[in-house]
Amino acid sequence: MKTRVRWQGDVRFEGESGSGHRVLIDGAPEHGGGNAGMRPMEMLLMGAAACTAFDVVLILGKSRQTIVDCVVDADATRAPTDPKVFTHIALRFTVTGHDLDRAAVERAVGLSKEKYCSATIMLGKTATIEATIELVEATRDAKPPRANMR
Repeated sequence: MKTRVRWQGDVRFEGESGSGHRVLIDGAPEHGGGNAGMRPMEMLLMGAAACTAFDVVLILGKSRQTIVDCVVDADATRAPTDPKVFTHIALRFTVTGHDLDRAAVERAVGLSKEKYCSATIMLGKTATIEATIELVEATRDAKPPRANMR
């Protein structure tokens, strides 16, 4: 895996992934940023939330759970002094589907946290990570974003 970050002036950077996708990264205004993009630590937290959501969706699909939406809200606390690492991360999973089995969703979240999600496992070296789960019954006609997902 590769990535490149190129300085754009002030404390603004353009990041490019090895797969060719680009994102604008900017510092906070109090550090000279122009609020033109996400902060680096926001991207790190978002990456962790996306990583665990990816796992949960795949595991639930393999478990034959019919999900139509999966949202992970992440809230992190950082150390007050440098390096300002994450010290606590709260992940709130809202999984919407048809007749979801709570045990299957809890299992999927646990497997992601303990075995599969590289991002949260790495961040867990400095932060306590807690996960909560909310299940929402989907409307009868609700379908997943992609036709080939259960």
